[in-house]
Amino acid sequence: MNQHNLMNIPARFALITGASRGIGEATAHALAKEGYHLYLVSLKHTERLFQLAEQLTSLYHINCTALPCNISNYEQVENLFSQIPKLDLLVNNAGISYVGLLHEMSFHDWHQLMNTNLSSVFYCSKFAIPLMLKEKSGRIINISSVWGNNGASMEVAYSTSKGGINSFTKSLAKELAPSNIQVNAIACGIIDTSMNQFLTEQDLEAIIEDIPADRLGHPEEIAQAVVQLASSPSYLTGQVITMDGGWM
Repeated sequence: MNQHNLMNIPARFALITGASRGIGEATAHALAKEGYHLYLVSLKHTERLFQLAEQLTSLYHINCTALPCNISNYEQVENLFSQIPKLDLLVNNAGISYVGLLHEMSFHDWHQLMNTNLSSVFYCSKFAIPLMLKEKSGRIINISSVWGNNGASMEVAYSTSKGGINSFTKSLAKELAPSNIQVNAIACGIIDTSMNQFLTEQDLEAIIEDIPADRLGHPEEIAQAVVQLASSPSYLTGQVITMDGGWM
């Protein structure tokens, strides 16, 4: 989109969690290119978060604010949103994984994963919704996983959190549809990000053999889907859209 066209669009504001790398970083670039002013949220890699905010501000001539925050902590999220006067789009992207047998998983690891992956979606949505109600419009896009649809051995907690996001998406969409706020999710297949670094080269080769597209997905592809959902017809809501190269 060229600069002349951006001048004719009312200011739009988006918040992205887990924005410092991977899908979050790619989404930040894609939305900045579309003229969105951005709030970039992350707990880890804060130096990279501030660098990215500066880069996007300079490259796309938007306002981009880095906001370090532990989104698994309700009070921190409440304080985060006290700094945000207007929001058109919320992208709940932050997430962590755990690989291992369920009976060997600690109480702490279970709650850390659930709070980061699922409770954070509730926290951020809870505080974003009043801002959108004030504008009588808004979009919430949740980044989910194919494991939320099908479940994965050795990733029971992760699969459970993503299944929860899928149900959250469908239910909240029904609740907010009368207020012209759309809620959708993207169930990602195996995307080439650092979250999959635990996989060996042999593991990846075996997975790719099962993917009809014959490759891993790219973060930029998920980011483009976010952009498309952000501008899709308002009648499109409550959907969990699978992007996995035909895998599942």
